[in-house]
Amino acid sequence: MLRGQGDGQMIRLSKLTRSWLLLGVLLAGMLVGASAATALEVGEKAPDFTLPGTTGEKISLSQFRGRKAVLIEFYVGESPT
Repeated sequence: MLRGQGDGQMIRLSKLTRSWLLLGVLLAGMLVGASAATALEVGEKAPDFTLPGTTGEKISLSQFRGRKAVLIEFYVGESPT
């Protein structure tokens, strides 16, 4: 069975609509994320924060002030509860 030209136009319109919708969602996400986080300028000190370490102890960024470099790595794992 042959599809008519109208079917092809509907498929193209559907793909175009999905593309615009995806673009809109991505832009909205970027705008929301941009308002939630503020960027630091080069050389500016990062704000201090405290997070639990892998063994449960609390670790603060301020503990590492004066060191040459600090690498912060976030892991996603199972919840301990």
